[in-house]
Amino acid sequence: MAADLHCHTKMSDGSAGIDEIVLLAERSGIPVISVTDHDTFSGSVRAGVIGKRHGVTVIPGAELSSTDPSTGRRAHILCYFCKRPERLECLCKQMREERGHAAAAMLRRVTEIYPISQEMVMRRAKGSTAVYKQHIMHALMDAGFAGEIYGEVYSRLFSPQNGLAYVPVHYPEVHDVIKRIHEAEGIAVLAHPGEYDSYGLLEQLARDHEIDGVEVWHPKNKEGDEQLFTEIASKYDLIMTGGTDFHGMYKKEAQPLGTCMTPDDQLEKLMKIGASL
Repeated sequence: MAADLHCHTKMSDGSAGIDEIVLLAERSGIPVISVTDHDTFSGSVRAGVIGKRHGVTVIPGAELSSTDPSTGRRAHILCYFCKRPERLECLCKQMREERGHAAAAMLRRVTEIYPISQEMVMRRAKGSTAVYKQHIMHALMDAGFAGEIYGEVYSRLFSPQNGLAYVPVHYPEVHDVIKRIHEAEGIAVLAHPGEYDSYGLLEQLARDHEIDGVEVWHPKNKEGDEQLFTEIASKYDLIMTGGTDFHGMYKKEAQPLGTCMTPDDQLEKLMKIGASL
């Protein structure tokens, strides 16, 4: 009963609808998924209702954005089985508002460079809690100014170093986010530590017993990551999760649901802890 525990929908920066992801799981023979939209539990709640009609178990989840204060790099925390999500609503709202301010500024800059309208972008962001760079790129593709989401145009506009339209988003510190998750009686898992070069952060969070788990299986793992993460998880008795980080067409490479999975024994461990909260 392996599971894909990292999926995004149109509620955040995915291109597929909530119902579509559940149906994809059913038709792909994936019995358990977790919808982990950015900074909202709404998609997960709705997916759970739809999942019951299709025989797909949906573990409640969300992916919360944060910053590693020691490096300034981003760090994402997957929150599972949150018993009191209302305690995180203020934090999630703060993150969405921060992202919204940055997105509005980026969108203004893009419309000064390309003759697309804000309405065109907003149509592609319909149903999402915020406008993401992927929505802007989708509009640029439909207008014929780009041939892919992540390519030359994306780099020209949104490179953190010199992007013409790039505006940084300021997130709370990772330690505060993890603390808030635990106060809301949720399970905190460090997502894709290899993607943001968070090896030192993983070791520190594990050593200080801040996190409950680590995402060991992920499409952006580099050579040796899986073995390293497994060793750290074993050393500190962390839950080991795996997920596709599914975004549909809003990815650089094709990664269908089920590309990366959580093995049965780790899924059982997660569900057992979730049931005890």
